[in-house]
Amino acid sequence: MTEAGRDEHATARARLAADRADTLARAAALGRDFDGIVAANALVAVDDEHDPEGGSTAFERAHVATLLARAREHLEELDRALERLEQGLYGQCESCGEAIPPERLEIRPAATTCVRCASEPHRPPHPA
Repeated sequence: MTEAGRDEHATARARLAADRADTLARAAALGRDFDGIVAANALVAVDDEHDPEGGSTAFERAHVATLLARAREHLEELDRALERLEQGLYGQCESCGEAIPPERLEIRPAATTCVRCASEPHRPPHPA
């Protein structure tokens, strides 16, 4: 691997690691929020159907659960991106096989497709 290649690899690894750390922190905070909502509701007899606050607590609980699930999905995407980086496949579009522009990877470090393929209707993945 050339010096430039090592620098790009290190930059990509640092970007993915930073995104992963941020996502882990967000997931931990959301987990605490969710646990707090559940604990608060356990202290009172909540009848979501008849309690005027019940609907909002149910919505809040569902909203936080959805955000937490999305954070966990993003962690999986980042882990797969780190695997692609180690395999030398990071930055290669999974649909067409072309390079993903560095600007896209800077914004979306776990991106698996180039801008063109991401904007097109679903296409079968490029054969390896």
